[in-house]
Amino acid sequence: MEITILTKLIAAELKLPAKGVENTITLLDEGCTIPFISRYRKERTRGFDEVQIAAISDMGDKLKEVDKRKETVIKTITELGKMTPELKRRIDDCWDSTGLEDIYLPYKPKRRTKAQMAREQGLEPLSVIIMMQREQSPEKAAERFVKGDIKDAVAAINGAQDIIAETVSEDERSRQQLRGAFRREAMIISKVVKTKADTDEAAKYSDYFDFSEPLRRCSSHRLLAMRRGESEGILKISISADDDECMDKLKRNFVKSSGKCGKLVEEAVEDSYKRLLKPSIETEFAAISKEKADEEAINVFAENLRQLLLSPPLGQKRVMGVDPGFRTGCKIVCLDAQGNLLHHEAIFPHPPVSKRAQAAAQIEKLVEKYNIEAMAIGNGTASRETAEFMKSLHFGHDVKQFVVSEDGASVYSASKTAREEFPEEDVTVRGAVSIGRRLMDPLAELVKIDPKSIGVGQYQHDVNQGKLKKSLDMTVESCVNSVGVNLNTASRHLLTYVSGLGPTLAGNIVEYRRENGPFTSRAQLKKVPRLGPAAYEQCAGFLRIPDARNPLDNSAVHPESYKIVEQMAKDCGCTVGELIKNKEKRKGIKLERYVTPTVGMPTLNDIMKELEKPGRDPREKIEEFEFDPNITSVDNLAEGMELPGIVTNITNFGAFVDIGVHHDGLVHISQLADKYVEDPTQVVKLHQHVRVRVVEVDRKRNRISLSMRGLRH
Repeated sequence: MEITILTKLIAAELKLPAKGVENTITLLDEGCTIPFISRYRKERTRGFDEVQIAAISDMGDKLKEVDKRKETVIKTITELGKMTPELKRRIDDCWDSTGLEDIYLPYKPKRRTKAQMAREQGLEPLSVIIMMQREQSPEKAAERFVKGDIKDAVAAINGAQDIIAETVSEDERSRQQLRGAFRREAMIISKVVKTKADTDEAAKYSDYFDFSEPLRRCSSHRLLAMRRGESEGILKISISADDDECMDKLKRNFVKSSGKCGKLVEEAVEDSYKRLLKPSIETEFAAISKEKADEEAINVFAENLRQLLLSPPLGQKRVMGVDPGFRTGCKIVCLDAQGNLLHHEAIFPHPPVSKRAQAAAQIEKLVEKYNIEAMAIGNGTASRETAEFMKSLHFGHDVKQFVVSEDGASVYSASKTAREEFPEEDVTVRGAVSIGRRLMDPLAELVKIDPKSIGVGQYQHDVNQGKLKKSLDMTVESCVNSVGVNLNTASRHLLTYVSGLGPTLAGNIVEYRRENGPFTSRAQLKKVPRLGPAAYEQCAGFLRIPDARNPLDNSAVHPESYKIVEQMAKDCGCTVGELIKNKEKRKGIKLERYVTPTVGMPTLNDIMKELEKPGRDPREKIEEFEFDPNITSVDNLAEGMELPGIVTNITNFGAFVDIGVHHDGLVHISQLADKYVEDPTQVVKLHQHVRVRVVEVDRKRNRISLSMRGLRH
């Protein structure tokens, strides 16, 4: 396929400048990653961001699939001897997969249909006669076709009608008309399977036992819930437009007379609609609506994951990680500022053991011995009670306390990664270490866990798993590269997501570091086995060396731009290090002087921003949080109460908020703000500290309805 065709189609669809699209496609084809292109090739892309580049990549892939399908279509029709110049032109001009399949449908190899059998019996000429609707006596005409298995005129006419029905079902115009009707009017209808109505597993689908809604208005979470109920054999789902209206439209296309032939065509059209067209279009719209729902759910998941990965880090502090529990006690780990495990033990401050005084003495001793600066307490069972216990203790210095999401910690603790890191420790110790490290650097720790186990998705097991994985991998890659990675402390898992690396090169870097000591310059990366010029170009700008001889090695300035900065420093009569420290010297730089055919103002502006704060972490600063001490269970709640809470999950219908009662409350999308909200992620962020008002408490089902309207945040 010529790149110009691809460029024109994508540029028109995405409303982007064609030259930028063409250059972006070229860069992608050369193996450049999306983070690299968006950060270091702004001149070539006209400043496209990651979202735009990803859209170009996705659309390019889809168009290439259509182009490949065209080859099959052309080959098949040509081999049948039915290719014409006009048909070839229509196929060449078609870039819509549905439209292409419509063109191909009459020629597509099929299983033996009723129409195919009728053709084999020589009834196609009779179907043409009836379709023309000029014959006064179709029965008389049909008698000429009575032979072999066709015993009489009625059988001949029935066979001819089967051919007409298939012809109608393969008519492009008719299919498009029905699609239009389904787009405007289709209803999605859900009914409970009667034999399952009273079962326990059906109870959660009770809202959909007798449910109908216009398909175009059906939200992704409702559609996915219904489809899950269908897959579990509890619900029956159908999608349908107005049958009479649809058939009337089809009849107007094909019924041209009121005579006998017209009546036969009308019957064939009705048969075509009920037996062929409607099931086909219903299946098509079921797939389209599922794909759309998947896309929305995946977008919600990806945005939640992005917010979680970019959660504020505490940084390099000595941390006590606490995995709370009642009967089994609380597992305690002490970590140094680099996250290394120094000590672990268990305490039992809660019932049924209730060794509170002993636990207090243990904690106070550990805090003093390891000079603990902060506590990370998991948010699972006994979290609230453990946090209150820790707050009651007295230490010789300030110890900050944070509640940390422990979603996925158990998955990590049983993983191969955890076994490699802590081969001598059991799963409880590994889980507590993960909780502690999440406080220090959420991104570095969470990349070790399958994103689907982190607990921020919506129907993640029901959506297309390939698309979900691709989206989540891209999200992790985007987050890792936007923050940057310390080349000398990053784990193999974190390095894997750096632009241009992957598992093999990440492992080679860690091995090189182990054998040769810390990296002192980015240029040393070229000595890492199998890390060639292309990989170096892609990864270098995202890797940081805090104590490097060249201060630019601890910045987002790419090595390819070092000469520009060195020339700036030379022109200012100072070193690069002095230029970074001296704001006045930087102010005097006239960027226009450094523009070249390949380096324009976008790159130069990025360089100046980076020189202002080299290696700056873009994540926000972490804040302490405390639940209302008087509210510990659902029984304490009353309508109208205003409480502090933490956003734990965001869906397209609202946000879930932890208010410290062991059951998250829901702030429906209509209650998120005093204005209309289309996208909850524009109003709240994951782990954001918010104030909420209790609207309703359903103690029987442990459901809490909350509102953020009229409250300041």
